[in-house]
Formats: sequence, structure tokens, C-alpha cells
Amino acid sequence: MHKQATVIRVGISDLNIALAPNKIRTTGLGSCVGVVIYDQQRKIAGLAHVMLPDSNLTKEKNYNIYKYANTAIPYLVNLLKKNGARSFALKAKIAGGAQMFKLSADSNVMRIGPRNVEAVEKALQQINIPIVAKDVGGNSGRTIEFDPETGCLNVRTVNLGEKCI
Repeated sequence: MHKQATVIRVGISDLNIALAPNKIRTTGLGSCVGVVIYDQQRKIAGLAHVMLPDSNLTKEKNYNIYKYANTAIPYLVNLLKKNGARSFALKAKIAGGAQMFKLSADSNVMRIGPRNVEAVEKALQQINIPIVAKDVGGNSGRTIEFDPETGCLNVRTVNLGEKCI
């Protein structure tokens, strides 16, 4: 009996994991970065919808750890390992980090998209997870859906169609 696959949805500043045949999806990636970390052989994947680069810059006491690159990524890796993924087998694919607003060149505080991408890359590098594919930057929003069965990250970009990376 073939089990019906479901699509697990991940909201903004959220994360979750999926085991094949299920897929995992997030929508509305503008300056946010969708980080997929997966173990291809075990057919398990996690997805974090990272909104901001660094929790150390927040003034909040009880902040959402899923919101920040430096806290969401280590948490997601631990969650994957608890569910059978192996550290040495983990790989990442990332998408998003668009520059959604036209800005003056010196406005670093608004360079949220590029800063999110840099923070995600740094967080993955610190825990030795290679980024095997990415679709970042530009100025269009994205929807992504990852299939742990095939390892395909389907990226649908507003007005630019879709592709598998």
C-alpha cells in the first residue's frame, strides 16, 4: 500500500523536518533565506525559514530561535540527528536572500537579504555542512519545496518560473 505523501509547510521564522515520501515547503521568501539540510541516503530533510542573521543583535529576552541564522541552523541539525540523520552525510541547499527594496548604496542596515545569505553560509561552515546548491539574491520572492526522496529543491521565483537545484 503506497502511503500518500504530504507537504509539510514551514512558516516565516519557523522550521520543521520531513521524511520521504513527504516533502517540505516554505513560501514568501523575500529577504529571508530558506535553508534545507538533508541526509540523502536516510531520505530526511529539515527546512528553516531564516528571517534575520544574528540573534545577538536582538533586544528581546525570549526570542524565537527559529528566526535567526545563528540559532536556527544548529537547532535544525540537532533535530535531524535526533531523527536518524548522520552528521557526516548532511548537505545543504539554500534559496532566498533577495534585495526586496531599492536602496541607497550605503544603507547596510537594509541589506537584510545579502546579510541573511552571509549569516547562513557562515553558520553552515561553522558546523562543516557543505552548501551543494543555492539560488540567492536578485529582487524577486521565492517559494521552495524540497523532496527528501530525490534531493531536488524546487525553486519557484516570482515572474521567473521554476527550477530544480
